[in-house]
Amino acid sequence: MKLSTPTAVASPRLRLVLGAVLILAILCSLVLLMPAALAQEANSAGAIDPTALSYAFMAAALATAASAIGAGIAVARVGTAAVGALAEKPELFGRLLIFVGLAEGIAIYGLIVSILILNRLGGA
Repeated sequence: MKLSTPTAVASPRLRLVLGAVLILAILCSLVLLMPAALAQEANSAGAIDPTALSYAFMAAALATAASAIGAGIAVARVGTAAVGALAEKPELFGRLLIFVGLAEGIAIYGLIVSILILNRLGGA
């Protein structure tokens, strides 16, 4: 008896969506890296360098985007398994809801990191 190992092959639609997200992220980072777009008057001693400011915005956007994509993938996998298990044993609803909630928590962690990065900019 030969056991086959499951292979994870991304569907063409998923590849298209991830490609679009990647292109959008690259375009947004190019806009943020332009110093002329973020130029500030340096009349105060606490002025932030526009390049550092653009990297901070890019880090906040990347933290939110990556955590949202990761949470979406996790919820898709966990949700599919939860629906399958729920069809066989409806009494598992509470436990399965906790697993889906843990997967959704990944996006919240990324959002918190973004808020902390942006809050650090305001305090500088």
